[in-house]
Amino acid sequence: MTEDRTVLRVSGPEAAEFLQGLVTNDVAQMKHGLVYAAMLTAQGKYRADFFLVPQQDGSVLLDVAAALAEDLTRALSLYKLRAKVTLEPTEITVSQGTGPAPEGAFADPRHPSLGWRGYDGQPSQPADWDALRVAACVPQSGVELTPDTFILEAGFERLGGVDFRKGCYVGQEVTARMKHKTELRKGLALVEVQGSAPVGTEIMAGEKVAGTLYTQANGQGIAYLRFDRAEGEMTAGDAVLRRLP
Repeated sequence: MTEDRTVLRVSGPEAAEFLQGLVTNDVAQMKHGLVYAAMLTAQGKYRADFFLVPQQDGSVLLDVAAALAEDLTRALSLYKLRAKVTLEPTEITVSQGTGPAPEGAFADPRHPSLGWRGYDGQPSQPADWDALRVAACVPQSGVELTPDTFILEAGFERLGGVDFRKGCYVGQEVTARMKHKTELRKGLALVEVQGSAPVGTEIMAGEKVAGTLYTQANGQGIAYLRFDRAEGEMTAGDAVLRRLP
């Protein structure tokens, strides 16, 4: 299933500098292609994830889930102040594929299996995107990524969505503290699933709650787990689960 996407444009002489102070990844890495990043709340929780797309004129496109575009626009506008930037929606559509990338398309930086993304009218190639992202344990906004999510628990470091050397951004202090001063005790993980259960089903380890089961495909699923309880056989409704390495 492909998400509905909206493409926003940030333009002006300070576009990159403006975004650098707000998002979790290093905007300068756009010289290598797409940059996967997020915007957080001041409390360090997830607000939106998106791709930063470099443009030859120096502007930056933000490829974001359509359901998050309005809130992201509002949040960016609050921080705009006197920055010499313009933020506007576009009519650009997003295309995806897993075969050879067409001219002008970019590799998806989260995982090689997720192929490429295009913004110049390239035709999409059909694929079972849920199965691909489950196998790679890649979360999706509105499913595994919610306003209660801490991005390190969602695997953003593994997915290349956060840079710990770039300097300050909104929510940076909480994210850095989780990285350097604590051991993650909860987070998204891949599980083997025998049977199926609705997205959001509570996972039980015996009589204790061990987490929540989310997207499932091909006998696997993405689960949010308490790691100290996620050993051995677990259940989610009628489904039987086991954490995969």
